[in-house]
Amino acid sequence: MAVNGALAAVKLTAGIFGNSYALIADAVESSLDIFSSIILWRGLRITAQPPDHHFPYGYGKAEALTTAVIALMLVGAAIGIAVAAVQEIRAPQHAPAAFTLVVLVGVVFAKELLFRNVLSVGTETGSGAVKADAWHHRSDAITSAAAFVGIAVALWGGAGWESADDWAALVAAGIIAFNGYHLLQPAINDLMERRPDDGVISRIESVAQSVPGVMAIEKLRVRTFGTGFFVDLHVEADPEMTLRDAHDLSHRVKSAIRDAMPAVFDASVHMEPFDGAP
Repeated sequence: MAVNGALAAVKLTAGIFGNSYALIADAVESSLDIFSSIILWRGLRITAQPPDHHFPYGYGKAEALTTAVIALMLVGAAIGIAVAAVQEIRAPQHAPAAFTLVVLVGVVFAKELLFRNVLSVGTETGSGAVKADAWHHRSDAITSAAAFVGIAVALWGGAGWESADDWAALVAAGIIAFNGYHLLQPAINDLMERRPDDGVISRIESVAQSVPGVMAIEKLRVRTFGTGFFVDLHVEADPEMTLRDAHDLSHRVKSAIRDAMPAVFDASVHMEPFDGAP
């Protein structure tokens, strides 16, 4: 948040005094990064709360809500920047100052470093919200690069090319909107409890079937919940098995899944008699 605040101030100042709307638009996007980071921080604090009486499955959905809010902020920023860019294109133009190019080079470098750092944390923790925040940084780097190109074209082209800076802002708005949509889709999928990818399903099924006594897996349902999963599966076993043995087997299956995949918060195992059918 501190880095984003400093970058936003630098870009806004350079944009105003350097007569670059693309840089001002970039500053607005960086300002939104500050608010998105605050939302992310608060959302993850809520997600980390343990289950309670009111939310027996925990607060994991708060992360998907946080991701959706960040994505919608990106889309909203893109619309605002696009509208203002069109107005600037239609208005009389003044060429941007050359020093704004130096500012943008530093901004792109700083935002790319932030992107790589935050993305590594999101990948390590499996947090979609943190990954969304990382791509927010990457979109900022892209908009800064677009602004650099626009300003360079305006300076190189001279008279008649002043609007290149504003066209760059319009292109940047499109990129921001695309990133927002790209982030919103998985958030909606998590809120709608869409099944995770086939690799997760296959891994859970393989672990369950490797437990001694398990003869088949009849049903397997997995839903994403924040940074982890809840699993429901039907295990077929020897029909002559006693109720206590079946109970013990279900616990072994559950423990095996959670040991192999720490991201699984809980597994509900339903025992059924094996009928020999393929």
